Amino acid sequence: MRWFWIDRYEEFIRGKHATAVKNVSLAEEHLHDHFPGVAIMPNSLIVEGMAQAAGLLVADAIDYNRRVVLAKVASAVFHFDAVPGDTIRFRAEILDLKPAGSLTKVTSTVGDRLQGEAELFFAHLEPGEGVPKLFESEELLRWLDQLHIYEVGRDESGQPLARPDW
Repeated sequence: MRWFWIDRYEEFIRGKHATAVKNVSLAEEHLHDHFPGVAIMPNSLIVEGMAQAAGLLVADAIDYNRRVVLAKVASAVFHFDAVPGDTIRFRAEILDLKPAGSLTKVTSTVGDRLQGEAELFFAHLEPGEGVPKLFESEELLRWLDQLHIYEVGRDESGQPLARPDW
């Protein structure tokens, strides 16, 4: 089973920044366990949503040639809890992109309120021995389509992103 902590992208500028949305719903099972009787979105899952939003931005920036893995949460601060009915917006920005890894800054907002902020470091791993294949290319393309990347995605010059022919 795969867990998605973003529902769609609203903005996606290749190699620069992206905005993704997560709608928190009372129907999500994890909310009934954390905490019983007081449903809140765990901040650890908000960090995962931040990582998914930023990780796909980084993977696209390096043309999906390496596995992008969250290696370090350099910092994370949360200002209030997200609850069912909230819409969380993740704003991811690439601060530094190098062959071995990348540094991103991600904020989460609910309405016009800053809910959280984090700096996330991603390792870029070469496919091969010791680096498992996480999914097939066709499966990844279906996910990207469902996240609306090719509907809202643009390159630096403002041109629509082309869907890869893997």
